[in-house]
Amino acid sequence: MCSGGFAKCLGISLLPLAIVCVLCNILLFFPDGKIIESEHITKQVWYFGGILGSGVLMIFPALVFLGLKNNDCCGCCGNESCGRRFAMLSSILFAAVGVLGAGYSVIVSAVAINQGPLCFYDSGSNGTIWGYPFSEGNYLSDKTLWDKCKEPKNIVHWNLALFAVLLAMGLIQIALCAVQVVNGLLGALCGDCCGCCGGDDGAM
Repeated sequence: MCSGGFAKCLGISLLPLAIVCVLCNILLFFPDGKIIESEHITKQVWYFGGILGSGVLMIFPALVFLGLKNNDCCGCCGNESCGRRFAMLSSILFAAVGVLGAGYSVIVSAVAINQGPLCFYDSGSNGTIWGYPFSEGNYLSDKTLWDKCKEPKNIVHWNLALFAVLLAMGLIQIALCAVQVVNGLLGALCGDCCGCCGGDDGAM
């Protein structure tokens, strides 16, 4: 497969992942599908890791990867102005942007999972308050602690599931962008499509 065609496959894969991340981040604003006051939403939700990091910032490299197909194979052969190699090099920069965006989302998600959600719980001496009842991910290995959170209902399940999806999607996005860095280097150094300039259709 030509490097431009391979980049298009990566772009096609990144788009649905970005959409899923945006949707997950939006759902985090509505614990258990309910509307609650903004000050009662876990602070990491407001960092927009899924919307900005794995969402908006991922759209740019995805579109660039899709556009590389236009420079693929024989359509550019012999045309010095087409800049096929430069296009492959520039895709590396956009892949780096994608890695940064997805990396931001991964970090935010990991911190949110480790900290646990903001909820209404019985703190003991201070009575029932809004706060973060868990520390250092202790609730991940002990589900009996989840009952500490009284409101919003099912907030632990909700936050853990959605942030886990954001974490997984972000790691996949980082991997795909890293693959494009290698693909871009190969396309820039070796040419976008080896052997097709001679008009051999079988080399596509």
